[in-house]
Amino acid sequence: MAMSLCDDTLLCNMPKCRTKLSGFAWVTACSHVFCDQHGSGEFSRSPAICPACSSALSGKLDIMRMELSPSEEYKAMVLAGLRPDVVLDISARAMAFWSYQVHQERMYQEYSLSQAEAQLKQMEKVLTQQNQSRELELSAMRGEIASLKKVMDEYKRKYSEMSERLMERNRQYQKLQGLYDSLRLRNMVVGVGDRDTLPQPHRSFNTGAPQQATPRRSPQFLSVGHDGDSRLFSGLEADGAQTFFQYSSPARERGRTLRH
Repeated sequence: MAMSLCDDTLLCNMPKCRTKLSGFAWVTACSHVFCDQHGSGEFSRSPAICPACSSALSGKLDIMRMELSPSEEYKAMVLAGLRPDVVLDISARAMAFWSYQVHQERMYQEYSLSQAEAQLKQMEKVLTQQNQSRELELSAMRGEIASLKKVMDEYKRKYSEMSERLMERNRQYQKLQGLYDSLRLRNMVVGVGDRDTLPQPHRSFNTGAPQQATPRRSPQFLSVGHDGDSRLFSGLEADGAQTFFQYSSPARERGRTLRH
């Protein structure tokens, strides 16, 4: 905010201070003013240099410590006895100092405002670039999400197909398992029947001694070939055939009886 002529408070011209002046202040011939703290510190060295404009202040009256709120007695006596033109000249110089401070403050505020606006524009530009970059990234992520959804849908479809295939294979397996159990049970029943039909031992016609009958082997199953061969059993064993014809020939039995 710019300072107007009616403002009754000046600010310290030290860039790092900028506090309102009160009590005592240090004024310079180069029309700058400083608070009592910084003025006492800066102007205690020799040669004195203005902290605001770096001007050399070597004159006896180039630096003065002024009371900002003088007493009524001081006001009554400070210009007493001076000619009116001298009083007006002093007043004009004092008003020029005040006007310069107001102008400097206005220039400083305008400079600060321009710096803030430039910084704001720079930040807006950076923000716009960041927003555009985020929009591009967001668009890319949306595209990637859509692609991943398609891949997921494809995997779901394949999973559904594989599940159906697996269920079909399980049904086929259960069916084959039932057939296998049925065939195994049938083979077990046939094996028990073959053991029950084996011939019992009997005595010989000649000596009367018991002889063990030669067990007959179970017929061998043959697979049906491509030429339509449907034989189910193989021939009897050679020893079994001789035994069978030996005990079933009546002429041979009569010959043995005549010889004895």
